[in-house]
Amino acid sequence: MFELASIDHHIKRHIMAVLMYQETARFRDLRPPRTDTNLFSYHLNGLIRSGMMEKNVGGYQLSASGLAYVDRVSTEKNTIRSQPKIITMLLVQNSDGDVLIQKRTKQPYINAWTLPYGKVHIDDRSVDDAASREAYEKLGLTDQPKVHIGDCYIRVTGDDAIMSTTLAHVFRFDSDDVVTSDTIQWARPHKLRQYRLAPAVESIVARGFFNDPFFFEEFNEHWTTPS
Repeated sequence: MFELASIDHHIKRHIMAVLMYQETARFRDLRPPRTDTNLFSYHLNGLIRSGMMEKNVGGYQLSASGLAYVDRVSTEKNTIRSQPKIITMLLVQNSDGDVLIQKRTKQPYINAWTLPYGKVHIDDRSVDDAASREAYEKLGLTDQPKVHIGDCYIRVTGDDAIMSTTLAHVFRFDSDDVVTSDTIQWARPHKLRQYRLAPAVESIVARGFFNDPFFFEEFNEHWTTPS
């Protein structure tokens, strides 16, 4: 059984919060305003000793255990979720056959490319409604016809830690109306390997093109953090 303790001290929580949105950060970027240097160093080194962080040439980054922590932690309540995340994932294709990919801006897997997705909310009436909400929130699309094509269970490990476990309800639809940006792009399916992809993305895209009535797949992936 894999367990993570909550981080209670506000300095440590600040450090983890900064690294949640960066691959690597320098000492001065992690230090909270008006915090004594010795006190900050004490808590910074405590996170390193506990295995949550690592120091490298470029600065400090989350370890596999640290990535697992930020994947599970509730930023509002500072509690650790013990259950997998449940998400809707959108496999969007345009009339040229391109697939829509979105760049992650948060750990784990920050700066990797994934299919647009979002967590199922407790007030979503169904996973179909959740997918419609995400299509609007992430892509600006409304009343989009879509098909629930399958479910995927994605389990990712790094070093000796379980970094994330996710149940993804995969929905497929066609659209040429998405506005692209630095973080949302169209990609040729056969060129996805040219991107740094989040776990299981290429496999889910390939599986989604089988045109089965419905599929279920389990993926066990290993993630190596960039040094």
